[in-house]
Amino acid sequence: MFTIPKPTCLRSILFIAFFIIGTLFTVKAQSYPKVTGYFAVLNPIGHWNKHGFTDNFSGVYTIGFPFGMNILKSESFGISFEVVPSIRSEHGISKVNSVLFHPGAMFRFKYGFTFIGRAAFETSGRFGLTPVFNQVIIKGKHTNMYVALPFPIRFGNDQPVSIGTGIQLGIGF
Repeated sequence: MFTIPKPTCLRSILFIAFFIIGTLFTVKAQSYPKVTGYFAVLNPIGHWNKHGFTDNFSGVYTIGFPFGMNILKSESFGISFEVVPSIRSEHGISKVNSVLFHPGAMFRFKYGFTFIGRAAFETSGRFGLTPVFNQVIIKGKHTNMYVALPFPIRFGNDQPVSIGTGIQLGIGF
């Protein structure tokens, strides 16, 4: 003979069934805060000041190696701390020219686009701001390849105010 289960037993069976089905078909969401890191190569193109444009390819060549850590608060916002040692080559002599400390706020948008507003503090005595436009170009399972366009605005060290640009290629992990 068939008996109808008691309501409490039926609720328990339904709860377990929905829990199992939900577990099998639920996509795991990103959990925040999340910490990521990156390494890149920065090739400055040049800068403008009151004396005109100076490029990075005639007489003096500088290259930077940014590395840093991002603390993502959500899918759309995070903070970033970057350190950029720069090597300058002039007259056949290469040396570390400056180290840049570069904290900032990240505003992340759809399709891998990020805007980063950074403060800039250089050991050479310059300081300022660096707006950065960043785009993920290859998205992998555990790493991303990105390209960034920084526009450094610098003051101080008895030099004229300047604005520059460059191109940065990097890997985020």
